[in-house]
Amino acid sequence: MANVGARAAKWLVRGYIARKQRAGFNLESIRFLPNSTLAPLRRDGLDPVSDLTAMREARRISKLPLPFGFGVWLVTGYEEAKAVLADADSFSNDLSNLVGKVDVPAGFTPGGLGFSDPPVHTRRRKLLTPEFTMRRLSRLTPLIHTIVEERLDAMADMTGPVDLMESFALPVPLLTICELLGVSHRDRSDFQRLSSARFDLFGGASASVGAISESMDYLLEVVRRQRVEPGPGLIGMLIREHGDELDDLEIAGLSDGVLTGGLETTASMLALGSIVLLRDREQFQRVHDDDEAIVPFVDELLRYLTVVQLAFPRFARKDTEVDGVRIAEGDVVLISLSAANRDPALGSEMDGFDAGRKTPPHLAFGWGAHRCIGAELAKMELRAAYPALVRRFPDLRLAVEPDKLSYRKLSIVYGVNSLPVHLR
Repeated sequence: MANVGARAAKWLVRGYIARKQRAGFNLESIRFLPNSTLAPLRRDGLDPVSDLTAMREARRISKLPLPFGFGVWLVTGYEEAKAVLADADSFSNDLSNLVGKVDVPAGFTPGGLGFSDPPVHTRRRKLLTPEFTMRRLSRLTPLIHTIVEERLDAMADMTGPVDLMESFALPVPLLTICELLGVSHRDRSDFQRLSSARFDLFGGASASVGAISESMDYLLEVVRRQRVEPGPGLIGMLIREHGDELDDLEIAGLSDGVLTGGLETTASMLALGSIVLLRDREQFQRVHDDDEAIVPFVDELLRYLTVVQLAFPRFARKDTEVDGVRIAEGDVVLISLSAANRDPALGSEMDGFDAGRKTPPHLAFGWGAHRCIGAELAKMELRAAYPALVRRFPDLRLAVEPDKLSYRKLSIVYGVNSLPVHLR
């Protein structure tokens, strides 16, 4: 569950596309953009495309050929990525930096943590942090195990191939996040529907923006209901303890950040991690047999998969230099987390999955002040789900050939559209 409300990265491409659409531009023509521009959003199965690897090998910070009046840089090296992510003095996360440059309307505030700078970011994070301490999260452990077992029970009653994405990978984090937020059962199906469209660029700019807008409208209604009768979760806590200082829009924005940061990302991890298990029966058996194996397995899997491919964009506050590259004030810096986590500087054979290695500190959850606040919750879900899945269905196998799986073509949060499996 890394800092994945990565909406601003898409604005960089969407602003240009929106202007072309008004002139009759077909969105599918996004493919006309140079490979170097689209490489951070594409993969070859579970691996970054070779173009992205070649970019990192040639230059660890590259200028992208995008048709804007400002520079757009892509960082692919691990140390360079850490340097930018940790440098809040030189780089801003505030989306208002794009007002007047691309089609971001003045006053647009997506809420959450990812698009804010101190002191706003500091204040918002302080409000959420108590709910994400290990002490507070530990109360969710029995619930997570119950959710996992209930989903496995439901799958056991199914016949024929089962879509593991629909039946397991999505519902587990959905129900967990809803419980964390304190969302009633009647709202949960809408939460799943609203969360999925926003990250996939082939869904269309208008579809993604519409999903974000609808999600905020929906959460505003939830907040208004809980103003009258606060629930037991995070939304109710914010209303009870900070309701006088926070308006409905800010509470909805914080809740939307938790929803988008914790649902689609963890769902993608569960699905793609299952593919890793199914293609490596030795690892499958190790997770099945050894309770101690799950911790290093999940940590290496987070690095290897890096489902959040791009971090929140950074906007240069001033002329600055990173690894000898001059970045001008007002330029945008994108960080390829997937390229950085495969950087050979981290060790040998970083393009491979090896749960036996001592996984180096990775960037799957970001780095610095904006590191994903829900990282520990995501790990709890993954550590509960994988062993339970392989123990319940020890003969689990793909129902299609691996090369027939349908992956997202251009997506900030990488994933698989469906994952058909045989349970027995």
